[in-house]
Formats: sequence, C-alpha cells, structure tokens
Amino acid sequence: MEVSTVLAAQKYTASKPATGPAEGGADLSQNAFVGFAKEFAATLREGENVAMASMTGQTDSHTLVQALAQTELAVETAVTVRDKVVEAYKEILNMPV
Repeated sequence: MEVSTVLAAQKYTASKPATGPAEGGADLSQNAFVGFAKEFAATLREGENVAMASMTGQTDSHTLVQALAQTELAVETAVTVRDKVVEAYKEILNMPV
C-alpha cells in the first residue's frame, strides 16, 4: 500500500504544473493593461497638442475635430471599462460566501 501512495503522490506532483496557471499569465494581463493606459494617455496628449496648435492657427479645424473625436472615443471607452469593473466588483461583493 505504501508504494501505491508514493506513486500516486508522484503522479499528482507530475500533473500539478499542467493544472496550474500558465507561465506569465499575470504578466500578460498586466502588460495589456499597461499598453491600454499608455495608448489612452497618448491619445489624450495628442488631442491636447492638436487643440493648442489649433488655437495658435497652426492646424486646420478638420484636424482638431478629428483629434477631439478620437479623444472622446478614448474617454468613453475608459469610462465603459471602469463601469464594467465596478459592476463586476459589486457582483462579487453580493455573492454568498
């Protein structure tokens, strides 16, 4: 009996990495979030730069409208993601333990 217990423990240990989380799984999601945040900040920065250039007469109004539309879309996307995260958090809090 003792031999089968040792074999079972060895088989469990060998199968454990297959059932564990993937290597770099947290890094992958964190990198995606960091990429999203950097892209969002770049879009906002570009919108501000175009707006300032438009005020000084360096760009036309079409470029300004296009930059503002991109900025508005980025902000709406960020707000939607934030709302979904808050909604998911509230659902988790309401789960029975």
